[in-house]
Amino acid sequence: MPEVDHPEQSELETVVARTLALARRLGATAAAAGASIATGLSVTVRLGEVDTLEYQRDRSLGVTVYVGQRKGSASTANLSPPAVEETVAKALSIASFTAEDAYAGLPDAGLMARELPDLDLSHPWDLEAPEAIDLARRCEAAGLAVDARIRNSEGASVSTHRQLRVFGNSHDFIGGYPSTSHTVSCVVLGQSNGDMQRDYWYTAARDWRALDDVEEVGRRAAERALRRLGAGKLPTRRAPVLFAPELARGLIGHFVGAIGGAAQYRRSSFLLDAAGQQVFPPAIALVERPHLRGALGSAPFDGEGVATRDRDLVVDGMLTGYLLDAYSARKLGLTTTGNAGGVHNLVVQGAMLDAETLLRRLGTGLLVTEMMGQGVNPVTGDYSRGASGFWVENGAVGRPVHEITVAGNLRDMYRRIVALGDDVDRRGAIQCGSLLIEQMTIAGD
Repeated sequence: MPEVDHPEQSELETVVARTLALARRLGATAAAAGASIATGLSVTVRLGEVDTLEYQRDRSLGVTVYVGQRKGSASTANLSPPAVEETVAKALSIASFTAEDAYAGLPDAGLMARELPDLDLSHPWDLEAPEAIDLARRCEAAGLAVDARIRNSEGASVSTHRQLRVFGNSHDFIGGYPSTSHTVSCVVLGQSNGDMQRDYWYTAARDWRALDDVEEVGRRAAERALRRLGAGKLPTRRAPVLFAPELARGLIGHFVGAIGGAAQYRRSSFLLDAAGQQVFPPAIALVERPHLRGALGSAPFDGEGVATRDRDLVVDGMLTGYLLDAYSARKLGLTTTGNAGGVHNLVVQGAMLDAETLLRRLGTGLLVTEMMGQGVNPVTGDYSRGASGFWVENGAVGRPVHEITVAGNLRDMYRRIVALGDDVDRRGAIQCGSLLIEQMTIAGD
């Protein structure tokens, strides 16, 4: 394990160790505890004036105890010994009232992360409020200066957060690591001939030095808003649909939910029992790479202390397995995949096309840049959401369109992906470029 790089980590490890020892002494047959310290600064400026300024410093401890097959959990924001003792006692009390569950319990001891790789996740930003305010003002001002048609703003925000997390369980596992996340965002409104449109842009990174320039974020938001001015509707039709990378990432997110252990054992997934089946075209692969240095989805272990590892989740378009924590794995008669808490850098791979080639491949159809509503049925896969974007004619981006709906079924949509873009969005735990779907229903006038 890496050396402790902060005195607070030693403190949290002591709290976790004390919690586990206390749980055993009070009658728990197994226990897990996680303690964290989170600090942060967030500022939002609107029209040059400070709208919000927030400092954060939170401490928390969560403990789960097992008494045989009975489970109880409790949490506290007070890490003092008396508070810890009271929290453990509460968890044990809750366990005494719960029913036995044959699938409850810790993951197997052999799956714990005994060595923690250095993933370069912590880059604290020594940012004080005046500097953060100045950066937000510069971001917003750059957006407002792009064009006289940018008439208003919903604000520019700058935030920096650092978290130190330590987790342990009664398998003699205690591990922890610090991480940081930093963001700059801007939302502006354009107006022309009675039409008003809004759009946004943002940048996010573990290392603040890797953020885009704040002025570039503001300009990008303004350019996106200007492109949408004069948007109209479309007649209802069927046509190819190209999802911009930030939206394509959401489509893959629905896939992640459908192959999650809970959805599988509850029989509430449109990809029920799909392991071993063709779910994407043969040219597409999905891989999980939890140890990418500095990536936003990287982690040395999951929410249960299980070591994360590289995994090829979709190979030649075929699903190789599910995303499981210990409980769902037991329910399905399988082994946890180290995904308690979600995926860690799920990367969509395949032959990737540049923007010009991708638009030529689209030909005539819809480029979607924003979606509204939550019209997704996770059980049937039926998909129907409000959208806006641009109509593309013969590979050239044309007029902006809005107040339309794109509809299909996710299982069919995944199988009908015909091209990937090289414009990969890495601002989250899912890394994906643009996705071109062969045909969908577009509902308009």
